[in-house]
Amino acid sequence: MLLSLVLHMYSMRCVLPAAVLLGSAPTYVLAWGAWRLLSALLPARFYQAVDDRLYCVYQSMVLFFFEHYTGVQILLYGDMPKNKENVIYLANHQSTVDWIVADILAVRQNALGHVRYVLKDGLKWLPLYGCYFSQHGGIYVKRSAKFNEKEMRGKLLSYVRAGTPMYLVIFPEGTRYNPELTKVLAASQAFAAQEGLPVLRHVLTPRIKATHVAFDSMKSYLDAVYDVTVAFEGTVDEKGQRKEAPSMTEFLCKECPKIHIHIARIDKKDVPEEQLRMRRWLHERFEIKDKLLIEFYDSPDPDRRNKFPGESVHSRLSLQKTLPSLLVLSGLTAGLLLTEAGRKLYVKTWAFGTVLGFLWVSVRA
Repeated sequence: MLLSLVLHMYSMRCVLPAAVLLGSAPTYVLAWGAWRLLSALLPARFYQAVDDRLYCVYQSMVLFFFEHYTGVQILLYGDMPKNKENVIYLANHQSTVDWIVADILAVRQNALGHVRYVLKDGLKWLPLYGCYFSQHGGIYVKRSAKFNEKEMRGKLLSYVRAGTPMYLVIFPEGTRYNPELTKVLAASQAFAAQEGLPVLRHVLTPRIKATHVAFDSMKSYLDAVYDVTVAFEGTVDEKGQRKEAPSMTEFLCKECPKIHIHIARIDKKDVPEEQLRMRRWLHERFEIKDKLLIEFYDSPDPDRRNKFPGESVHSRLSLQKTLPSLLVLSGLTAGLLLTEAGRKLYVKTWAFGTVLGFLWVSVRA
């Protein structure tokens, strides 16, 4: 009985962070909405600066749970720039935690508030945040023939004209790599073979559209492209076969001991501008990722397995970067919930904020 209780409590470790992160959403949206109204008559750069700061506060709280609460070790390889830059961040995609990995790198460059995502169109229906991500600079895109290049280009050019700091996160594979979804892997490899491209084992064949539009729209504004390869330790079964990467829930239950992150900084002058050449270049970058992951998962040498080639740095994030944000947002949320008027405002924010957000994205669509 006692063992059963212990195991149950062990499996519920994600409840606290989930409750805090979701529970503080109305507080955050209220703060952002108030600033949006107050800044309506101010130049856009003032709104953007404070919005970036607010976003940094929330994401710092997210990182408190995903780094400090879980105790995960962050191992960095390659060339991690120390200073913030305007960049396109290209990474392999295998888990919902991949979004957090971008934050993990950005906070170490003091660029957390500048992170903006290219997102799957369906995510615009997230309660509260579906609308907000677009307001913060995120871009929703559809796949294949439904991809709206004109809309994406127009939005990016508006950010360039406004001088908006950009840490634009793109996952060129378009969907998550899962070794258990053999049909998806086979289709991806068949597409590569059909196009005369090398077949990849540990990543899917990258698609070029969003990456090309992003680079072409922002090339005069960018400093570099970050080519990021991520591996989650503990994702190999007893037979030595790679298995599905941890979900957010599994990660918060402390089921991932280490994240290995390889960063290659590529100066913008070294990225081909013409689409067909960029397509080949992007596939070559994913070939490099594939080789890194083959070394990580499949190396016959046990001493080289579960690590990328080269030296790694165990990067620790200071509590000063995350704890104040947790205390501020938790305190404000608790303050709302302690009074009857606050509780009503809290519930109305969830309800009306979600409905208004759905209406806004519907009109935009």
